[in-house]
Amino acid sequence: MAALTPQQQRIARCVAEGATNREVALRLSVSTRTVDHHLRNVFAALGVRSRTELARLLDR
Repeated sequence: MAALTPQQQRIARCVAEGATNREVALRLSVSTRTVDHHLRNVFAALGVRSRTELARLLDR
């Protein structure tokens, strides 16, 4: 998580909790496209390929 920006960390936590991109966007007052962009970067930075893998990684 240290490799992520604060915004990416917030998005990753919301997604790991089970929120959809739309729900994350509403919660953080950004567009769904912004969430999608950050989420792709989070996946690449952490080496995960799915929301499930992300949730498992953050649960550790």
